[in-house]
Amino acid sequence: MTAPIILWFRQDLRLADHAALTAAVEKGVPIIPVFLWCPEEEGEWAPGAATRWWLYQSLGSLERALSEKGSRLVIRRTKDSAAELRKLIKESGATAVYWSRRYEPLIIARDQLIKQNLRDAGIEARSFNAALLVEPWDIQNNSGKPFQVFTPYWRKVSATLDLPKPLATPARIPTPPTWPVSTELDALKLLPKIHWYSGMQEAWRPGERGAMQHLGRFLDDSVANYGETRNLPAQTGTSRLSPHLHFGEISPRQIWHTAAKWRGSQFMAEIGWREFAHHLLYHFPRTTNEPLRLEYQKFPWRDDVKQLQAWQRGRTGVPLVDAGMRELWHTGWMHNRVRMVVASFLVKNLRLHWLEGARWFWDTLVDADLASNTLGWQWAAGCGADAAPYFRVFNPESQAEKFDPQSEYIQRWIGGDKNYPASPIVDLKESRAAAIAAWQTLRKPS
Repeated sequence: MTAPIILWFRQDLRLADHAALTAAVEKGVPIIPVFLWCPEEEGEWAPGAATRWWLYQSLGSLERALSEKGSRLVIRRTKDSAAELRKLIKESGATAVYWSRRYEPLIIARDQLIKQNLRDAGIEARSFNAALLVEPWDIQNNSGKPFQVFTPYWRKVSATLDLPKPLATPARIPTPPTWPVSTELDALKLLPKIHWYSGMQEAWRPGERGAMQHLGRFLDDSVANYGETRNLPAQTGTSRLSPHLHFGEISPRQIWHTAAKWRGSQFMAEIGWREFAHHLLYHFPRTTNEPLRLEYQKFPWRDDVKQLQAWQRGRTGVPLVDAGMRELWHTGWMHNRVRMVVASFLVKNLRLHWLEGARWFWDTLVDADLASNTLGWQWAAGCGADAAPYFRVFNPESQAEKFDPQSEYIQRWIGGDKNYPASPIVDLKESRAAAIAAWQTLRKPS
């Protein structure tokens, strides 16, 4: 009997443009698709509640896609991925393990150890790029160092990028004569006991098929006006592809080629921003919990549980901020312009630590991605790469006037609240002045 290959699915939940799958199929041997659920290995940044909901849907979609190819998905719950892979190798007689790379610091360290241990045991271990246009280690500035400013980074990537066309979905996936034991998807308990996710079910269609349909609709209906409508939260002007990209239901290479005529557009620059986030996380892994700009370690953050909870629940008394937070709670997503506004309000008007915001987004966003979440919050707090200066404080009232002039977005999310707060929890002008005063303490010699 020909020894099979274990294909370890992770954040690459698709069959098209899947380099590890294609390489395995080209070997002409049986393939055992596997998904290991092991949140303990991801530390404090294990998947949050909203992303677990998405993962449940996406794994179900992958199971169906594999079934259509005559294959299946072996699911295991474990607290030790390396040990579980060894079990699967022993049970199946596999002589190779293929997977797609991830870029979170803890996962990089884990995967390097797994790869070395497998090779030491005589098992072929190969990893592939499935998530990025360019690997983080392949791009350097003119000094041979990592980029810390987006514009020159994306200019260099765009100028040097020469991507082959996406890989096709295999016509068939060779199967083993017998399958290892698999647990049921429901046994992973990804869905909460309380059914609070109906809004997400209405708003999204997770899975590879849903991702490609979503991209098609966006290119047909919205991308031509993206530059004008992407800042208007009442309109469907953004691509909303971020959760599909995070779970690997679609690859950036597929977007790059499908949207070829828009490569110089603001939309493709947003794909570049995601690439930049992974570049930074790879080169500066401590930034998941520490500011890139070390002087911000001394910033005088406040600690106010009541104000934090008011922000989380959309009850700050600032309409645009509250509308955004309620959209997030209901749909697992928030418009990008509003994300900047609510983040600025938290870290500047309330002067609460950016990690408080990062952790809340991590638990409530369906597109919670460690690289993008880290970059976004450090940008808002002024302490990261290419960050907005701390003294740039978004005024949520003027932002609403400019980007939601008819209050359509605000009315959609808070219009029916008869108990809405009568006044904001902080004075916008005074809190802005206090924030700038706090920032200026960093500029004084110690």
